[in-house]
Formats: sequence, structure tokens, C-alpha cells
Amino acid sequence: MIIEEQTIESKTVFSSKVFEIHSDRAKVANGEIQGRDVIIHGGGVTIAAEHDGKILFVRQFRYGAGQIMLELPAGKLDHGNEDLLSAAKRELEEETGYHAKTWKPLGFIFSTPAICSEKIYLFFATDLTAGKPHPDDGEFVEYLEIPKEKVFEMVKNGEIFDAKTICALMRAYKL
Repeated sequence: MIIEEQTIESKTVFSSKVFEIHSDRAKVANGEIQGRDVIIHGGGVTIAAEHDGKILFVRQFRYGAGQIMLELPAGKLDHGNEDLLSAAKRELEEETGYHAKTWKPLGFIFSTPAICSEKIYLFFATDLTAGKPHPDDGEFVEYLEIPKEKVFEMVKNGEIFDAKTICALMRAYKL
């Protein structure tokens, strides 16, 4: 059975500095043409960084969720062709001040594949050196270090519910 869909027509109906919304027409598996709306996003990075048995986190208000979230350092790719490791290093330093000597790529995830093209690249960073955080203008984050064992319990208990954070932790620690 062929289940792949083919884009027939794509129209940008909204554009901002962070994403676009496209309203498409696609040929679906049974041959019909159906509407598909999709958010086009340039992607981002998420970093699971460990220092002295603790994992680095940030707390910040996420407007879309309407609440403060506990999550791993993360951010969007600044340019569509930005080097992924450079982006991960930049985000870790901006949000926590830390620099890492050892980096391991952990693949990628799609955040919301039914409606969004956002691809988030995951990294594991170790051998850290402390520095001073310098978040972007308009970004207000609180930096924390949480013992690894406590983090795993927090995930199991539903206290950490950010999907990119949970995925990066699972891949970094093979949970």
C-alpha cells in the first residue's frame, strides 16, 4: 500500500522571523486531493550536558504552553544552514555559561510531525568548564544543575514533560 502523500500546490499564508505557515494541497494514498496546513520551521538543537554528576537545565516561561518549563538548554538554528554543533555550543554557552570539550551527536527528532517541519538535533556534552550565561535579548532563563538520579525520577514522575528534553535524556543515558 502506498501511503506517501505528494504535494500538488503550496502557498505561504503567514511568515514571521521564526516560522512560516503553508497551506498545501496534497494527493493522498487513495488518490484524492486534500488540504494540508504545515508550520515550516528551521529547526533547533537540544543539549544534555552533564557536570560532576549533575545535568544542566533551564527554567523559562514558554508562552505557547502558558507555563514555566524545566528543560535542557536548547534553541533554534539561527540560519537555515548553521552548523549543528556550532549551534549546540552557542546555545549551551548562552543559556548556562558552560563550554564542553566532548560532544556526541544523538540524532534528531521531529517535535510535532503532523503539523510542523521542525527537526531538533540532540547532543550530549561532557567535560564541562563553567562560564557566565548570556541569554539572547528577550530570553529570560534560570539555570540549574540537578543530580542525574533526581532527573531520572522527575521524568518517571511526570515532573519533566518537555518532549525534546525527555528524548535527549533517553538517548544520552540509554533509558
